[in-house]
Amino acid sequence: MTDFLGRLLRSPQGALGCLVVGLILIAVIFGPYLTHYGPEHMSPLARYKSPSAEHWLGTDQYGRDIFSRLLDGARSTVLLAVVATVIGTLGGAIIGTGSAYLGGRADEFIMRTNDAVMAIPSLLMALMVVSLLGSNSLNALLAIAIAFMPSMARISRSVALTVRKQDYVSAAIARGEGATYIVLREMLPNVIAPIVVEMTIRVSFAVMLFATLSFLGLGAQPPATDWGLMVSEARQYLHRSYWILLWPSAAIALTAIGFNLLGDGLRDALNPRT
Repeated sequence: MTDFLGRLLRSPQGALGCLVVGLILIAVIFGPYLTHYGPEHMSPLARYKSPSAEHWLGTDQYGRDIFSRLLDGARSTVLLAVVATVIGTLGGAIIGTGSAYLGGRADEFIMRTNDAVMAIPSLLMALMVVSLLGSNSLNALLAIAIAFMPSMARISRSVALTVRKQDYVSAAIARGEGATYIVLREMLPNVIAPIVVEMTIRVSFAVMLFATLSFLGLGAQPPATDWGLMVSEARQYLHRSYWILLWPSAAIALTAIGFNLLGDGLRDALNPRT
């Protein structure tokens, strides 16, 4: 474990990714304790205040402290993105590994169906699911998880095909173990490394998808502090104070960059050739 962390932190992208993601996790965990303003506290006399010592990132159209709202929004935006990615990754990994184990016509049927679903862009798939289920954060989480499953199934299958030929899988088959046991206990743990790397990178896509759905009014609903919703509400006040739009947009971009860098660092650290 120590060697792995050393390899991760020695790479520039890994070190920078850990730093950015670490700051984001601090905002998620300790956000409410880092400011004395409530995210919904309104002050009509403090509307459109520019960044200052009192309001570090300024205030919005209702006099609410933007820094407080960003910290509160980190919990909903980042946490839901991580949960959606984990659900989509696990579902896709089980489908892909199971398909590789079954082989033959079953594998062909599963993968061709998977390819047909993959032909639908992730955003369009998420929009379809949210349109069917309704507009709220929970349905947006489910929509993103479903949108991520096909691509994760394809990646998992490509790795599991190699694992399927290993001696420990053949030994489990010879012992008479069931397909569920072999897939979950023998094959899935041995395809986890590339899945973890892909999952980390996918978090950045999930953050942007959540922001997009909220921006379009299909995710979080007012007065939520979701970053995409903050950007949507700030558009009409851009001529009064640009920072209302700037800070949530910067938070989305920084989160996406941080998780992408961390994924690159994990890829290099988990590469046996390095």
